[in-house]
Amino acid sequence: MPAPPSKPWFAAKRYGVGSGLPIAWQGWVVMLGGFAVLSGVSALSLFLHSASMVFIEILVDSVVLVVILVICAAKTEGGWRWRWGGQDT
Repeated sequence: MPAPPSKPWFAAKRYGVGSGLPIAWQGWVVMLGGFAVLSGVSALSLFLHSASMVFIEILVDSVVLVVILVICAAKTEGGWRWRWGGQDT
């Protein structure tokens, strides 16, 4: 028996490509969790002034942003595609 289709976590943007605001609690968890990790790493780098911490911050920020983008692309209703603002679905 095939698995039921999962519900989207993010609304599609009306114009352009990408995700809009979260429309499910899972989307809010992804966005707030990513914000918390990015804020925590930035705050930590303020206290630890070293060249290696700058490298670690850039690395962690890049990984977190890529993970968020992949999740958003996979969980946006209708997927990521160009939209012109009309009734295109």
